[in-house]
Amino acid sequence: MSVDVIEEEWLLSTEQVRALLEWIRGHAADDRSMYPFMLTVAEQALRPGEARALRVRDVVFPEGDRGVLTVRHRGVAREIPLHLQFVEFLREWIDGAGLREDDLLFPGRRGGPLPASVCRRVWQQAQEAVLPRDDLYSWRLGEPISILRESCLAEWLRMGISPFAVAELAGVAPAWLALRYPYCFRRGDVEIDWGHLAKAMVLPKRKR
Repeated sequence: MSVDVIEEEWLLSTEQVRALLEWIRGHAADDRSMYPFMLTVAEQALRPGEARALRVRDVVFPEGDRGVLTVRHRGVAREIPLHLQFVEFLREWIDGAGLREDDLLFPGRRGGPLPASVCRRVWQQAQEAVLPRDDLYSWRLGEPISILRESCLAEWLRMGISPFAVAELAGVAPAWLALRYPYCFRRGDVEIDWGHLAKAMVLPKRKR
């Protein structure tokens, strides 16, 4: 499996993600789907293409405090649980936008898919407005929207969420995560019980 490592310094911090989303919410009024689209990519770790393809019927609001989002990638569907706060956000968005079951969840101005070019333009503007522009960080201004997904996945792993659970939510293999974010699997503070390990590795004695 060949996977490119994404360097740790390329990832966005939680504070930077929050600031970028706040800027988009306040400056992308002409593209009303932009903020909920970006927020969904950032909080649910979706591929931007997956989020653009979502329809209202892909969101299920069962009774209780959780919802379910069905996402598809290359013909394979996966379900993502939604916490209460995000469920409420999506409910308000769908009702406020007057969306129906078969509508795109994040439609463009004319009801069709949200144009990728428009998303990239708004994202670039947000980066230029929010991210540091000094010599140390100015190179980060060209990062694609998918850095929101990358940063979320790395954050989940740092929080100690099982790589198997993260992989299932992201639609990737656990091994892909280990190769993509190796720094999230470092455990330098773990003490090894060498005595116990030595006993466990002793082979049984062969009978003569």
